This record gives sequence, C-alpha cells and structure tokens, in this order.
Amino acid sequence: MYFRQLLLVCLCTIALSSHAQRLSSIRGVIQNQTGSPLPAITVRITELNKVTTSNQGGEYRFSNLTPGHYTLVFSSIGFKTLHKKVELKAEEESHIEVTLQESTVDLNTVTVVGRTEVQEVNRQAFNVTAIDAKQLYNSTLDLSSALDRVSGVRVRESGGVGSNFNLSLNGFSGNRIRYFIDGVPMDNFGSSFQINNIPINIADRLEVYKGVVPIWLGSDALGGAINIVTGDRFRNYVDASYSYGSFNTHRSVVNAAFTTKGGFTFRLNAFQNYSDNNYKVTVDAADIYTGAYQRNAVLRRFHDTYHNETVVANVGVVGKKFADQLLLGITLGKNYKEFQTGARMVAVFGGWHRRGNIVMPTLKYRKTDLIKGLDVTLNANYNLGQERNIDTLSARFDWFGNSKPNVSGEGRGRSLSKYSNNNGLATATVNYKLSERQALALSNAFSTFNRKGSDVFNPSFTRGDVRPRLNKNVLGLGYTYDEKDKWSTSIFGKYLYQNTAGQSSFNKLGFGAAVSYFVTPTLQLKASYERANRLPEANELFGDVELVEGNLTLKPEESQNINAGLSYGFAVKEDHRFLINANAIYRYSYNYIYSRFNQNQSALVLDNLDGVFTVGGEGEVRYSYKKLFTLGTTLTYQYLQNQQEYVLDNYGNWVKSPVYKDQMPNIPFFFGNVDASVTLRNLGQKGNVLNIGYNMLYVHSFWLYWPSRGIASDITKSGIPMQLTHDMNAVYSLKNGRYNIGLEVRNLTNRRLYDNFSLQKPGRGFYLNVRYFFNSFKI
Repeated sequence: MYFRQLLLVCLCTIALSSHAQRLSSIRGVIQNQTGSPLPAITVRITELNKVTTSNQGGEYRFSNLTPGHYTLVFSSIGFKTLHKKVELKAEEESHIEVTLQESTVDLNTVTVVGRTEVQEVNRQAFNVTAIDAKQLYNSTLDLSSALDRVSGVRVRESGGVGSNFNLSLNGFSGNRIRYFIDGVPMDNFGSSFQINNIPINIADRLEVYKGVVPIWLGSDALGGAINIVTGDRFRNYVDASYSYGSFNTHRSVVNAAFTTKGGFTFRLNAFQNYSDNNYKVTVDAADIYTGAYQRNAVLRRFHDTYHNETVVANVGVVGKKFADQLLLGITLGKNYKEFQTGARMVAVFGGWHRRGNIVMPTLKYRKTDLIKGLDVTLNANYNLGQERNIDTLSARFDWFGNSKPNVSGEGRGRSLSKYSNNNGLATATVNYKLSERQALALSNAFSTFNRKGSDVFNPSFTRGDVRPRLNKNVLGLGYTYDEKDKWSTSIFGKYLYQNTAGQSSFNKLGFGAAVSYFVTPTLQLKASYERANRLPEANELFGDVELVEGNLTLKPEESQNINAGLSYGFAVKEDHRFLINANAIYRYSYNYIYSRFNQNQSALVLDNLDGVFTVGGEGEVRYSYKKLFTLGTTLTYQYLQNQQEYVLDNYGNWVKSPVYKDQMPNIPFFFGNVDASVTLRNLGQKGNVLNIGYNMLYVHSFWLYWPSRGIASDITKSGIPMQLTHDMNAVYSLKNGRYNIGLEVRNLTNRRLYDNFSLQKPGRGFYLNVRYFFNSFKI
C-alpha cells in the first residue's frame, strides 16, 4: 500500500512538473510617446481576468500562463486605453512593448494627466524631489549644475570646469550626502567619475532624497542622497552631442544602446570635458621679484587646465527567464587637473597637477518574480584605478606668472606620489511582496578601501602605524504598506559596521519611518523621521593627498532627522496649472564632522563638534500655461547652530566655548532660484520647437568664520558676498527632436562669483551645443 501511494505521488509530481515546464509568460515595457517608461499602468488579461501594474521602469510581467490567444488591455488615467492581441506558444516568454497615447480627463474640475515616472517618485512618503534630466539634454550642464536648481540644494565649486565641489543638502554637506548611480553607491568611483564632470545627458532623471534615505539605497547617508537614474528608455538609439564655449571649453557625449529581439544588448555611455579655465580673476597680487603690490589686479588664471575622458560599456542579456537584466561592464576613464591655488587664492601654484584614472569592472543583475513576489537586485564593482599627485618644480609663483626657486621651508613642498585608492563594492537588495499592499525589503552593501602608493619626496607616504585601509558594511531591513493614492508608510532599521585596520571599529544601529497621506488626489502630506548614523570616510580618516589632512581620531556622526511637508497641484480654468511644494526640517547632530583651515591655511582639517542644531524650511512654486510658458521659483532657509558648550584651552583645561550657540560659519543659509521658459511649437515646420529659457540664482552673504568673532567693519572679519547670477539659453529642435542646436549664456552680467572665500568662479561665458538623437532603427 505504501509503495502504491508513493508511486502515485511521484506520477502526479512528474505530471505537474511536465505541465509547469510547458507554462509560458508575458513581459514587456510600457512607455509614452517620448520614450519615457510609464509606471503604475494597469495591465489586464481579459480572458483570465489577471491584473498587474507596471513598475518604476515601466515593466510588467505575467507568469505561469498556458499557451493560447489572449487580449492585453493597458489602461490608466491620462492615457488612451490600448488593446493588444497576443498568441502565446508553449514554453515561450513573449515580450510585448507598447506606447500609450496621452489623453486628459476632467476630474472634479481638475485636469489629471497620467503620471510620469518622475511624478511617481515625488509621490513617495520620503522627502524626495525628482527632476526630469531629459528636459536638459540640449544644454551643456553637468549633473551638479542641474542639482543646483533643486530647492534645499546648494552646490559650491572652487572654480571652473573640473574644480573641487561640495554639495549642501538641507544644511548637510560633504560625505553626509551620498551619491548613487542606478542605486549603486559611487563612493569608490575616484576623481575621474564625479557629478561635476558627468554630463546631464547620461541621466534619465535625478532623485534627491532629503534627510531620510530608503534602505534600498544601502549606505550610511546622514543628510540625504542623490540617485542618478540612467534608465533604459530605448532599446536601440544613438544620442550624440558636442559643445564649445568660452575659456576653450569642449564637451562631447555619446550614448547608445543596441538590443536584439533575442535579448542580447550592448550599451555605451562615453563623454569628454576639456577647459583651459583661463578666465580673469580680481585678486591682490604682488610681484615675486620686486615686491610691487597691486590691489584688485585683473589677471588671467594660467595654470588651471582640466580634461577628463570616460567610457562606460555594458554587454549582456535582457528579458530572459533567469534575468530581467544581466550585464557585465567596464568603466574606463582618466582625468588631468592643474591646481592654480590652494584653499585660498593667496597661495599660487604653477606646477602642481593631478592625474587619475578609473578601471572598474562591473556586474549588474536584476530579476522580478524570481519566485512569485520576490524581486532580486545584485551589483558589484571594483576600482583598480590610480591617482598621481605631482609637483616637482620646487618653485614659488605669483599671479603674474613669475616664478623663482623655492627657499627651504617656504611654500608647498615637492610631491611625486602615485597611489591607488582600491575600492570594492557589493550590494544586494531583495524585495518580497507579502500582498498587493505589503512588502518586505532587505538590503546589504559591503565596501572595502585600501590605499597603496609611494612618494619619491615623502618616504613615509601611506606608511606608519596605521595603513590606509578599512571595511564597511551597511545592512538594512524595511517594511512598507501602501494603500495606493490614499496613504502609505515605511519603517526600517539599519545596522552599520566599520573596521579601520590597526586602529578602531564602529558598530551603529539606526532606524526610521516615513508616512504619506493624500487628502485629495492632488494634495499630499508627508512626514519622516530617522536616527541616522555616518561612519568617517577614508578621505576623512587618512586625508585625500591634496587639500584635506587626515584625522584618525574622528568619531562617527549621529543625527536625529525630522521632515514634514506637503505637495499640492491644481489647475485654474484648465490651462493654468500650479504646483506648490513646502518642507520643514529639524536636525540635531552629535559628533558633527566639520572642516577648518590648518595653521597656515593651505589645507583643510576635519574635526568633531559635540553637537549642531539645524532648523529650516524650503518651498517651491511652479506655474505653467498650456505647453507654452512655465515659471518656477525655489527658496531655502536653514539655520545651523553650534551646541558644543565646553572646549579645551591651550593648557588642557575645559572652558566655556566663546562660540557656543553661534551660527555655524562658512555655510550658506539663505538661497533660491527663479526659472522661466517659453516654448514655441511647430516653428518653421511641423515638429520643430524653439525653447527660450532663463535661470537666476541668488545666495545671501555669509561669514567665513564664527559670526560672533571680530567686528563687521574690520578687514579681518571675512565673508562670502551675496551672489546673484543670471543664465539664458535658446534651443531649436528640428524633426521632433532629432536635430538640436542650443546657445547658452552663463553669468550674463559678468558678476564676480564666489562659492568659497576668495576662490573666484568664471565670468560671463558663451556656449554652443549641437545634438543628434535617433531611436527608430531595429535589430
């Protein structure tokens, strides 16, 4: 009897297995008329009454289907319903791509248009702003310049193209802000691949998370995160552009993808930047030979050339049963940068420069419904690149270009260092749908850092008691409940571990929550909280071998972050549309890591403050009239206060700090921008578009040092003056965007601009950009 029962079970299992093996599936991508993926589109199989929705990448999938004829129905508010007939064969995965046509539906006198992926990101419970990078493709902007137009964001640069930059987000800056590309941390990308040398054309959209960061961005971000989404909007396309402008500036970009019907794909992103950066500056200069001193001399920078070249290539398969995407890639790049000044313009260099490269193999894997409801994403890379820091002239320079041999003990010491900041990274994210509304997510990000190198003039370079080496791991677990377009909540926890070779190790636990509620379909309230932690980075502990000195005694930062905000969109007489966003922030940070000048003000030193209190707010108002005119403005205010009450004096005694409860210095606290554009369609012939745009940036003046010290009328009380810059652009697109030509004017009024004390930025510049885009060929 037992034998017969066992045989029956085996036969049933074999039969079921045979049947399962013959099951088929349907998958595909839904996009709009411009090729952008459409999330939250309802897809129904009429004959089976099966329903699913497209994800953030516009992707949808039906599994375990029997062979036969089916009708797919694609529908969403704002788009015309589309019916698609499909014949499904045994053991086949049918790939169906569709393009939906926009329509408008009047809902309670408010015109609702189908939401784009950017709009879907902005509707998350987190305090996030997403911007559509595609709208800026015909400009010469890099990623940092585009981010500088987002409320709460301030990008500070020390000069022209390729200069050092520091991004501030709601008062937090530096390493408190983490950068990602398609969700992969960019901590180990080196100097050849940074957001101020990556053109805007490489991105599909930019996501700015302010304060609380979701766990799928696996990192120890304290103040926020920037996620650069490259996307795969087109299976086969070529997008190439070239620009030339003032100060002998050249930029070129080529993006392309080729995908066969069988799923083999090749993707390429290549870009190049070059600039002499020989713009004029106003500076107090002294002749190094005669000592003749000239105040407010107008002179050209003579040692500030920068160029970089980067290629990102990926090859693999898409749309397979075992993987939605499996790509092997390589990132290759190099850069060359000359240093004209140190941390201040009084230090002039004429022979110091840096060379760097990136050689980074990559692996990307993504699978939706690996088993029903389980999505898996894996990424790994390792940077084998090298950096060289070179200054062998042993000479002193002045602003007139004169030089003379260096006297021992004066000026900058010689350097001929060659080192590798070898970084490895492996990330994994697993998301499991418990039900249509509930999901669990688990993420882990492991990174390693090891600096090896030598300096001919400094035998102790990267040697000593502590090797520049560390390992870090960030583990996250989260739960989400989403009652779509009504309310949603996310709760999560993070465990951080870091080990510094021969020095110390840190363990930190953080947690948080985010909630969103829709009062009406167009009025959203959101709030979030996180006890966030940040572990000191390698460049903070060991220095960056350039302008930052290391400090091995740094402690991890901790911050209590609270965000609250609202978003409201409405229309007046249908043609006049308004969008209002407002957010309030509260931060209290312990062991706040801040920078100060070293003793001779030639470099920066990092240190901890017991506490820093931050409160602020930001707002955005946007208006549009039909598809003809847009106007928008953003405004940000943030107040950072020193909470360290006692400090050590020169004798080792604890005394009350003279700057206790003082406003934190050298941080912009009030800034905003205004932008406007006019779009003239079918100009010249059908399909041609002329767009004329304007952008103004305002930054209020702020003190370089502690505000309570010194007298405002005293020359020794230094500050960064108020900044006001105007930019204009005009872009003419022909044949529905295939051919594009653009003209830009930056710093139209030729004002002196300073993001950092005495480090002057370029004056008025003119730039011409031409772009070709083609995506209709098939393979």
